[in-house]
Amino acid sequence: MIEQWLTGPRGRGSAPAPRDLVQSVRRAVQLMEIIGSEPGLTVKQMARRLELNPTTAYHLIRTLVYEGYLIRDDLGNYTMGPAVSDRFRDLARTLRGPDTITVALRRAVVESGYSHYLAKLVGGRVTITAVVEGPYSPWLEDLVPGFDDGAHATALGKALLGLLEPHRRERYLKESGMRPFTDATLTDPLALEADLAGGRKRGMQIETGQYRPGVACGAVPVIGDGELDQLAVLGCALPIRDFMHSAKQLRDRLQSTARVLAPLLVRAAPAGVEPAA
Repeated sequence: MIEQWLTGPRGRGSAPAPRDLVQSVRRAVQLMEIIGSEPGLTVKQMARRLELNPTTAYHLIRTLVYEGYLIRDDLGNYTMGPAVSDRFRDLARTLRGPDTITVALRRAVVESGYSHYLAKLVGGRVTITAVVEGPYSPWLEDLVPGFDDGAHATALGKALLGLLEPHRRERYLKESGMRPFTDATLTDPLALEADLAGGRKRGMQIETGQYRPGVACGAVPVIGDGELDQLAVLGCALPIRDFMHSAKQLRDRLQSTARVLAPLLVRAAPAGVEPAA
C-alpha cells in the first residue's frame, strides 16, 4: 500500500491513473473544478477551457444541473449547486470521525480560546480532518476539513511530514511542490529539513507567518507511528504576537490534548488496526 501511494502517475487523488479511465466522468469533474474557480461561466466558455465540443459540454452540464451540482441563472451562466455543499458535509463528517473527537477539540478551544485542527494522511495527502474555531484565532478560510495544500507551509503539514521517512518526505514534496504562500514560506527542501529537525527537538513543529502573514501555528503528533493512514497530528493557530509570549504553554496544552485524542482515534480506527501512540 505504501509503495502504491508513492509511485505511478496520478491526478488530484492519490491512486495511479486507471487503464479504464472514464473520460466523461473526468470531464464532469473538471467542469466542476472550473466553475468552482470561475463561477458564472457559460457553456461555450467552459467548453473552450476544456477543449470540448460545445454539444458534449452541454450534455455534461445539463446532467450536473439535473443532479443539483450546478445552477443555471436566467442569463445562461452557471455556478455551484446545493448538492456540492451536501457532499462537503458528508466529507467533513467522514473525516472528522466520532463525536468524541469533536468534544475533545471543543474542550481545548474553550480552555485556550484558539482554533484547533486535526490532520491525517488521507489517500497519501496531508489532509485536515477536523476543525473547531476559537474566538481569539484569525479566521483562516482555507483551513477546513479536506484541505490538503501547503504541507510545507503549515505546522500541521510539517508535523505529518516530519513523521515520514526522508525518502517518502522527499517524494511527497516533489509531487506537491513548495509554492510560496508568503515571503516567509520555506521553499527549499534543505531549509525545511532543518526546520523539521528543530521542531522534533522542541517537541512541536511551528510556523510563523509562513502560511498567512501575522498568523502562527504549532502542531504535535497524536499518533506518531504505525501505518501511514493512522498517523495523526494536532495543531493550533493564533496571532504571532500571542505565540511569541506563550509557545511553551501552547506546546504543553497541545501535548495534553493529544494524549486525550490518541485513544479516541485508536477506537475509531477500522477493525483489526491498532496504531501505536
